[in-house]
Amino acid sequence: MKWTYDWLMEYLDTDASAQKIADTLTRTGLEVEELITPIIPIAAKIVQVRPMDGSDHLHILMVDDGDTELRQVVCGAPNVRVGLISALARPGCVIQGHEIKSGKIRGYLSDGMMCSGRELGINNDHDGIIELPDDTVIGTPVLDMATVFDAGITPNRPDYLAVRGIARDLAACGMGKFIAPTDDVLAPVKSDRGVNIKTENCPVYQFCEIHNISVAPSSTKIAHRLTAIGINPKNAPIDATNYICYDMGQPMHCFDADEICGDITVRMAVPGEQFTDLFGNTHTLCESDMVIADDKGILALAGVIGGARGMTTDATKNIILESAYFNPVCVRKTSKRLGISTDSSYRYERGIDPTISGTALANAARIIMDACGGKIVGTGIGGAIPTDNRKIVYTPDLFMRKTGIDMLPDTQREILTKLGFGIDIQGDKWIITPYSARVDVEIAENIVSELIRIYGYDSLEKTATHKLSAPAKHSDFYTKTKCELAARGLNEVKAYGFGNSKTEQILSDAPSVRIVNPIVADMDTARNSLLGTMLNFVSENEKRGYPDLSMFELGTVFSGDMPGQQRTQICIVRTGNTSPRHWAHRNRPYDIYDVKADLIALMHGQNFTVSSDNPPRWAHPFRYGAIFQGKKKIAEFGELSPIAAHALKIKTRVNIAVIDDVDNLPGTRHGREPKLDDFQPITRDFAFIVDSDMPAEKLVNAAIQSDSHITNVIVFDAFDMGDGKKSVAFTITITPTENMSDSDLQKMQESVISGVEKKCNAQIRDK
Repeated sequence: MKWTYDWLMEYLDTDASAQKIADTLTRTGLEVEELITPIIPIAAKIVQVRPMDGSDHLHILMVDDGDTELRQVVCGAPNVRVGLISALARPGCVIQGHEIKSGKIRGYLSDGMMCSGRELGINNDHDGIIELPDDTVIGTPVLDMATVFDAGITPNRPDYLAVRGIARDLAACGMGKFIAPTDDVLAPVKSDRGVNIKTENCPVYQFCEIHNISVAPSSTKIAHRLTAIGINPKNAPIDATNYICYDMGQPMHCFDADEICGDITVRMAVPGEQFTDLFGNTHTLCESDMVIADDKGILALAGVIGGARGMTTDATKNIILESAYFNPVCVRKTSKRLGISTDSSYRYERGIDPTISGTALANAARIIMDACGGKIVGTGIGGAIPTDNRKIVYTPDLFMRKTGIDMLPDTQREILTKLGFGIDIQGDKWIITPYSARVDVEIAENIVSELIRIYGYDSLEKTATHKLSAPAKHSDFYTKTKCELAARGLNEVKAYGFGNSKTEQILSDAPSVRIVNPIVADMDTARNSLLGTMLNFVSENEKRGYPDLSMFELGTVFSGDMPGQQRTQICIVRTGNTSPRHWAHRNRPYDIYDVKADLIALMHGQNFTVSSDNPPRWAHPFRYGAIFQGKKKIAEFGELSPIAAHALKIKTRVNIAVIDDVDNLPGTRHGREPKLDDFQPITRDFAFIVDSDMPAEKLVNAAIQSDSHITNVIVFDAFDMGDGKKSVAFTITITPTENMSDSDLQKMQESVISGVEKKCNAQIRDK
């Protein structure tokens, strides 16, 4: 967004410098990226003129610009002569959007450019360089060129896309007094032309038809301001729509009325319908594109760009001005699908003030008729100007609770009033009506945000009543979980909430949640797992010589695009060696038991079983395990499949643990903090003979499932007995909840033996 200092002064009564205004805006939320103080063309006297060899029109001039030495300039104007005082644009000047540079023309140095009236924007004369009065002082500026602000606009502040909105914010910051514009609306004039709105995406559409105009250049003020912000003035009708777009934030369009047949219709396009824009490009439309049409066909893409038919030219005699409010989502879909971005679509996408279409229409009509004459022969409206029904319930003490700053209610009310917000005080509650252009303000916390940014973030430290230096206590379950993982030597990863569809297909059978307009090509989904991003980090670090990694991420993943189709996941990755090479100890590579230990630490002593059945696509088929509580899968761990590793160009062995939904994790989130038992644990040893291919984990699971008092099972011995049999011995740990007799223990032992023999085709070993 660009605007000039003098333009801003039209709505702000202040004596603040341009630099102070830029600093204030940056401090309160509008980052002024550049403050442009232009190099202005100056008066210069031609001292010498000689023809250029080999050219029939170019001359080499020596001009006096008030400096100690004469300046050489190449010029092709027919009216150059010794003694003429004209305008010189020195290197660095910007003329009609182009920066003047020192260079050679046909081998001769030209250190600047002599300018015509049209190039300076003073008049439309381009037959020669401008001739200034003989008493003009050499070296003085020939134009009153304004200082230009260039700011980056965040998507949540569409009101900053209007000079009026910026002025209002500055007044609230104490930079002066806001000069409220005296806007009015056009008196209704019966028209032979009507408006038909056939879509809910256009709440209101207004037009004004002006006949018998003589297309002329814009006024000097408007032409200079548009030129300063990089828009080349064309003629008064077109310039008026551009000017209102920046002045009020209301995009508009101007049609040649003689090219429009019948009523104006706002509708959705017919799939396959063709449209040619004003630049001559043809587009194939679909049912999500909103168009402005007449009886012959499409005139414009609503909110995006006008069409070749009906465009205004210098020969136009009758015009129709359009001012409307279009649905932001509809405009954005069309703009992004067709790859067309204009000043109009940029504003509609972010949400314009829905109430100003009438006043914008009146202001644009006045500007055009002041320059071109003409008479309004008809006005029309379809729909109705939307009513802003936002009412926000706010209490002044919320500011203290959210920021720790004790701001007096009177101060809060003064700031909100300057911002244009309406306040209805009802006891302890304030009913706040946001300024209509502030479409981003919807909840009480938005009010707090507005107050604190105007109050000043730099005032927080010296006025906050609460000490902010004391470390916060970690009471949040997620924070506690992160601290536990960090204590185990894992580094936290923070990534975008996007994924890559190709990577997701390599790692999982789960469907990808596609993004219509991804910010970059390789982040085209709302991630369905944290694993894809983590493995990308592994690959990138490995390429740079850092294969030894221990990291985790706790974040949101998505199974769909509807509310409730998201969950919080934990992903742990360990690669490479446990420690660097050192003379004092031997390092070893990480394995799946390291990540299994990370998961067990998060179980906080809860019972669980392990199964190696049905490994997912990302896992090694023989180095995988899943942790269960009953039939509920809590987590998975394993080594990355060689197929997936090859596809992702990873050479290091990667060990992975995933808790798919943190809400399934037992422990502190559900109030089951580990505690010391009232009774001493009891251990018993067992040995079973099983088939050689029987996994020991199945015996462990069968044992732990045989009785709820069994809290742990550890295999301590296994050996091959020959003939396809092996012996597996393990210890069970029993945690009593009450006094247990010998008969109770005997029943429990028999339950363990029975359960293991039945589920694992095992036989208790007596010796």
